[in-house]
Amino acid sequence: MRSTGQYIGAGLVAVGLLIGLGLAGWLIAGLVSSDLEAGGAILGAIIGFIVLVAPLVIVGGFVFIRARSESQQLGAVAVQRKLLARIDLAGEIGIPDLALESGLSRDEVRENLVDLVSKGLFSGYVDWDRGRLFARQASELRNMRHCQSCGSELELAGKGLVRCPFCGTEYFLP
Repeated sequence: MRSTGQYIGAGLVAVGLLIGLGLAGWLIAGLVSSDLEAGGAILGAIIGFIVLVAPLVIVGGFVFIRARSESQQLGAVAVQRKLLARIDLAGEIGIPDLALESGLSRDEVRENLVDLVSKGLFSGYVDWDRGRLFARQASELRNMRHCQSCGSELELAGKGLVRCPFCGTEYFLP
């Protein structure tokens, strides 16, 4: 789906190209009818290109590319919102179910979860071996010393991440 910015960018590029074609046609017609000398036609082409065509094409291209990038980012945000809403609603959900509902692969679900954790929007834990995702309150997780899956003592695995060395369950902290 195209955004308004993409239409505006494409329109600016199209207008710039149409002006360039019109300018070229006008200069060629002047040369053919001998109303314009070659030096004047070259000067007119250079000035017309620098003043009219190039700015429209460059700005239009920039607007189009920027709008497309923003549209992709908004799509990623929408996917993450959907993931968060589904996790919060269920409290506990199977990763395959979450992947199917969101249209993502297991790896994409993991990437999105890590991104949400880094933004401070998700806290919970994941048992990747069993394919289960659990949303938990941050206060519950901060006080946890033992894995809820197997009972082993938890170890710090990185910023905002605690991992069970026995079963591999990962707990995300805000």
